[in-house]
Amino acid sequence: MDSRTFSVKLWPPSQSTRLMLVERMSKNLTTPSILSRKYGLLSKEEAEKDAKQIEALAFASASQLFEKEPDGDGSSAVQLYAKESSKLMMDVVRRGPRTKGDDDAMISEKAKVSKETVFDISGGRRAFIDANEAEELLKPLMQPNNKFTKICFSNRSFGLDAAHVAGPILLSLRNQLTEVDLSDFIAGRSETEALEVMSIFSSALEGSELRYLNLSNNALGEKGVRAFSGLLKSQHNLEELYLMNDGISEEAARAVCELIPSTKNLKVLQFHNNMTGDEGAMAISELVKNSPSLEDFRCSSTRIDSEGGVALAQALGSCNCLKKLDLRDNMFGVEAGIALSKVLSGFSDLTEIYISYLNLEDEGSMALANALKESVPSLEVLEMAGNDISSKAAPALAACVSVKQFLTKLNLAENDLKDEGAVMIAKALEEGHGQLIEVDMSANSIRRVGARCLAQAVVSKPGFKLLNINGNFISEEGVDEVNDVFKNSPLLLGPLDENDPEGEDYDEEAEEEGTDNEDELHSKLKGLEIKQDE
Repeated sequence: MDSRTFSVKLWPPSQSTRLMLVERMSKNLTTPSILSRKYGLLSKEEAEKDAKQIEALAFASASQLFEKEPDGDGSSAVQLYAKESSKLMMDVVRRGPRTKGDDDAMISEKAKVSKETVFDISGGRRAFIDANEAEELLKPLMQPNNKFTKICFSNRSFGLDAAHVAGPILLSLRNQLTEVDLSDFIAGRSETEALEVMSIFSSALEGSELRYLNLSNNALGEKGVRAFSGLLKSQHNLEELYLMNDGISEEAARAVCELIPSTKNLKVLQFHNNMTGDEGAMAISELVKNSPSLEDFRCSSTRIDSEGGVALAQALGSCNCLKKLDLRDNMFGVEAGIALSKVLSGFSDLTEIYISYLNLEDEGSMALANALKESVPSLEVLEMAGNDISSKAAPALAACVSVKQFLTKLNLAENDLKDEGAVMIAKALEEGHGQLIEVDMSANSIRRVGARCLAQAVVSKPGFKLLNINGNFISEEGVDEVNDVFKNSPLLLGPLDENDPEGEDYDEEAEEEGTDNEDELHSKLKGLEIKQDE
């Protein structure tokens, strides 16, 4: 098994976890506090009811986020789940106990509004839709005075006859719609039919003022992008645009940039898994450069090399609101890595950065680590897997990790940090890092000492969920030691089925000598200074 494919999904939480959160919120809502003296204290019955509603709404919001990132591990969803629960609970505290006859609590009202404004047919099995089925499915949209502002037609394949049914309905709604999800809505159709369907939908929605548009998973290419010309040209206030897995080539990327008149309000732009290449990246760079409000940019797996990477990095320098950056699985190389490091100082709000599999090597990785250390004070997720990083870059990485006290996830898998680098990273994680959830140091040529140090560094973290050190060269004795560290919490240690105790360059005498002289390794690392101040 390729260690790169191993991951633990943090979302969705188990039912017991959800119930535990409800119980905890109920207790908080019935515990006297300064706020309860001001707003009033809820009864146990009322608190339990509100806690259940809070959890359900937070879970729904987090699940919706997770659906947008199906290849993620769910850490973003977990964070949103916690934040939304906290926010809604504070709203309830400030509302205080309900008065008699107040049947529509604030939270219930929010849930009610949500149901009335969202029309979603994406559930159920993936299927082709004919005219009759379309008419039946879309009936709610034809009801007079409906309040729908968001539609999701994903996972249903519209042919021409179904599109002719949907077109007039969408035309009647276009002035009230703000969010449109047409991802994966022409699957299995011929190119000719698919382009006609897209053109019908585009014409119907042209002139709408959308904040959210998702056209992912439609194999658009340039022809598909231009089939949506009418819709794209009329969008002046988009806040979220998704074009993932769409066959966005160089020409298609240029078409997107040409057609969208303004991206001044754009907050989310996602181009994951396309065929953009360097030239396409140049076009996307212009889009990024004109998106000063951008908070979430994803351009992963888009076949971008050094030249395009440099252009993107420089364009990102205009995005001072950036919170999440995902450039994984491209061929940036050292030069683009250094270019990116030069703009990081402007990202004071950045919380997640995914820069794995970019061919950064030691030079590019050190430049980025040094830049991150001096900036992005609230960083929560750092992924730099598969970048040919050796122990030479470990001091810079460790110094960076040490000061990032809000880290929830650290992924340095598939590098070559070895024992020396592993011990440095472990030392950097020892103090603080109370929010740490996951550390991935798999496939790093780590042996007994490094494995044990990593285990000892994370095992006592309060919310920790997973240490992945699979695919290394840990001796059988080392495996026993690591298992002993986790004896009271074995689920926190990932599988070791890919570990090779007799890995490359294995030398039994050297292993024994290393075991006898572990203090020497630690003494070498004592001189490593990791500043704790930002």
